[in-house]
Amino acid sequence: MTNTERTSALITGANKGLGLETARRLGALGWTIFLGSRDEGRGRVAAAELTAAGVDVTPVPLDVTSDASVTEAVRLVREHTDRLDVLINNAGAPGGVVSPADATADDIHAVYDVNVYGAVRVTHAFLPLLQAAEHPRVVMVSSGGGSFAVVTDPGQPVSKMHELAYSSSKAALNMITVRYAQALPHIKFNVATPGETANHKFAATDMNHHTGQLTVTEGTDSIIKLATVGPDGPTGVFIDRLGPIGW
Repeated sequence: MTNTERTSALITGANKGLGLETARRLGALGWTIFLGSRDEGRGRVAAAELTAAGVDVTPVPLDVTSDASVTEAVRLVREHTDRLDVLINNAGAPGGVVSPADATADDIHAVYDVNVYGAVRVTHAFLPLLQAAEHPRVVMVSSGGGSFAVVTDPGQPVSKMHELAYSSSKAALNMITVRYAQALPHIKFNVATPGETANHKFAATDMNHHTGQLTVTEGTDSIIKLATVGPDGPTGVFIDRLGPIGW
């Protein structure tokens, strides 16, 4: 095990998109990055790309739906450090945008397994390493689609996207984050959504077939802000790149 004075961060779903860009930006700050990726090969490729850019990065095979995979990820991270400063639960599943009339429990379960249970599974497993850090932070990557304030606003495009799985899973993730924040005040637990909710803009990623109006870098602004909050920073808040948004 090698201890380091560098700030350390584990990012799930980090082999592409928002996760990879978050890893790149935090790595550029001199952080040690543990790059979580369900696909081990893609994770190695992404890590090699960051290494070539001068980032201190270790690829971590990590399927958030698997207890065994998460346990092994903890073991691997412990080989490098005895603490984890920041956990970013970025891995997410969009679901098939199945209409409420047609959605089954199985449709919803598959999305919850990643977006809700996966975040809980990873957070629970890494809590001992987080608690060993002087100033630990957890960032949950959610969506404006998980906000009751946004979904019930007729002016928001997502209010007309009739599905059950994705939006409800992100709403559940938001509540889970608030409850963690209340129960574990020594850890900063916050929620970030990519995009600009007030301007009806979102980041272009694979999840939306790159139809978003914002770059992946702009989409990570809120994640970076919460990952880098100081000891006196907020906990239990929900923000996009422009600031706080309604729950």
